[in-house]
Amino acid sequence: MAECWLHLSACPQWRPNLPGLRVASRGKGEGGLSAGLGLRYKLRQGAEPAQSSASPQPATLLCPTPGPCPRLTQPICSSSSARFLTMPECWDGEHDIETPYGLLHVVIRGSPKGNRPAILTYHDVGLNHKLCFNTFFNYEDMQEITKHFVVCHVDAPGQQAGASQFPQGYQYPSMDQLAAMLPSVVQHFGFKYVIGIGVGAGAYVLAKFALIFPDLVEGLVLMNIDPNGKGWIDWAAAKLSGLTSTLPDTVLSHLFSQEELVNNTELVQSYRQQIGSVVNQFNLQLFLNMYNSRRDLDINRPGTVPNAKTLRCPVMLVVGDNAPAEEGVVECNSKLDPTNTTFLKMADSGGLPQVTQPGKLTEAFKYFLQGMGYMPSASMTRLARSRTASLTSASSVDGTRPRACTHSESTEVMGQINHTMEVSC
Repeated sequence: MAECWLHLSACPQWRPNLPGLRVASRGKGEGGLSAGLGLRYKLRQGAEPAQSSASPQPATLLCPTPGPCPRLTQPICSSSSARFLTMPECWDGEHDIETPYGLLHVVIRGSPKGNRPAILTYHDVGLNHKLCFNTFFNYEDMQEITKHFVVCHVDAPGQQAGASQFPQGYQYPSMDQLAAMLPSVVQHFGFKYVIGIGVGAGAYVLAKFALIFPDLVEGLVLMNIDPNGKGWIDWAAAKLSGLTSTLPDTVLSHLFSQEELVNNTELVQSYRQQIGSVVNQFNLQLFLNMYNSRRDLDINRPGTVPNAKTLRCPVMLVVGDNAPAEEGVVECNSKLDPTNTTFLKMADSGGLPQVTQPGKLTEAFKYFLQGMGYMPSASMTRLARSRTASLTSASSVDGTRPRACTHSESTEVMGQINHTMEVSC
């Protein structure tokens, strides 16, 4: 009796529902699923389900998530009766990924597009992926971009909506450990590399990730990043603030400028309510404490110190001109390689440019991707027609459209650029 072998990548949701199909080997972990190992199924032809000879139906594997699934490969079988079993799409949605430092909640939008990198996001303290990025990724022109990429939203441990409260005495992962959790996500979904978008604490985590695992990161968009750890004075001030302010107010002072807080805008009021109700307050305090205990990012501009370490990938730094993080972003800019760094200071923008200025940020992100060889202008015609702001270079050498310099550019062009390109919207 001939046997057909099928190989499926790990998917935590589906279960087989086919007579004659049995598990031949499994990976490790709960439910027998493990990234990279997947499952092998053996179909004994003599046990195939009965079918009408007039209109044979393909066998299926059932999954609660509708849609086509790219996870199934062709049967490894020489039999002429070998069939391609179909499986619904299981990537799009929520996943809990096991990492060396605990579970990580991840939300996938879209499916892999060939060899293109995934867009991986990491939110700021007090937020989760929805509060931080929904406005940006739901922006119409941004969807013109993301349809060409799979998007992977990462929630810091315990920060997702509805997360269970950590037990008393739980040791929250350090910032280095948060960065070290991300390769498990990349491996689980089989991404070759990612383009990271991080805000505040999330930007710090992604920068750490790129320093430790440079081969996994093709580009970074870092908003409101502060490369410096807190000193004793900062630590004491934070402690005092914690005694006199509520946790949501402490977080708001990190997210918004003093002007925005004094004006008590509708946006500030909305985030005050959501920070206090959507994110578990105990878990949030642990994340905030760990972020406030961070060390300096170990980066220096090449040539300033011997054996300087810096981010090797193209980087776009983003900050509002009225943001509390402006000083930190400017200092981070001074420590990065000017040949692959773009500094975007957004006019009339406060602490959350991805929320208040999604159109300008989308335009800048489009050019950033084009600078790395993605999103050719031919596929961006609607975006070009609906451009909401023009980008002017404050310090580019030839006055052309500002863009990140990639490794594919000629050394002659690289030699012409001796400082970071600063772009104002």
